[in-house]
Amino acid sequence: MASPITLAGHSVGPNQPLFVIAGPDVIESADHAIRHARRLKELTQKHGVPFAFKCSFDKANRTSITSFRGPGLVEGLKVLAQVKREVQVPILTDLHDLSQVSAVAEVADIIQVPAFLCRQTDLVVAVAKTGRGVNIKKGQFVAPKDIAHQARKAFDSGNPNVLVTERGATFGYNNLVVDMRGFSVMREAGLTTCFDATHSVQLPSAGNGETTGERKFVGLLARAAAAAGIDALFTEVHENPDAAPCDGPCSLTFELFEETLRDVLAIRRALRHQP
Repeated sequence: MASPITLAGHSVGPNQPLFVIAGPDVIESADHAIRHARRLKELTQKHGVPFAFKCSFDKANRTSITSFRGPGLVEGLKVLAQVKREVQVPILTDLHDLSQVSAVAEVADIIQVPAFLCRQTDLVVAVAKTGRGVNIKKGQFVAPKDIAHQARKAFDSGNPNVLVTERGATFGYNNLVVDMRGFSVMREAGLTTCFDATHSVQLPSAGNGETTGERKFVGLLARAAAAAGIDALFTEVHENPDAAPCDGPCSLTFELFEETLRDVLAIRRALRHQP
């Protein structure tokens, strides 16, 4: 079993409070990001759980070249720094290549390695060496037992504070499947685990040049993952998902986010996983 790790000053792992990562998929504006961070901070404080605000400055793996990607590295980090300063919340964001690592580390408390890049050794090592918390998204093509090799790259680079996030496996055909046995497999490998409940309901490239999703299944999968055993929960939240420029069909409203969080915490308490 994994020992607790430290993310943004919080202890995360077995018998620790659920760590919550939430926010809009991509930065739309400074006001939009600040508004979401404040509301999510209120909701997580209400339920007594630690929280990191998640938002991307660039969605580099969109289905279409015409899809909205965000403001980019320079402007995006300015927004995230403003959120951190004004709302007083830790920041998690993802990056896409080695040239971005040092700049992102100046702002982010937790740096995320995207699922499609989880096997990129140089990227994982560089992120680990920043000393920030590391969130490795398990690639849709990686078996639960094999993601341990990617986490070990970070461990061997001197960083023990590594979270591994399940976000579904793909067999093609515009769908993802979550194997709940994977959480047990990853725990047995000594990993601290997170469930990305919203990306797991994606239907990749199922729309006309865009990814769609099935929001109605987010709560169901989150409850199942809580029963299977997770240390952290990742969700994308948007005040108006149907108008979101990216991953709207997968994103939760604030109301659905709170409902999902409440259910997950109830299951963890019933199983004595939540202090």
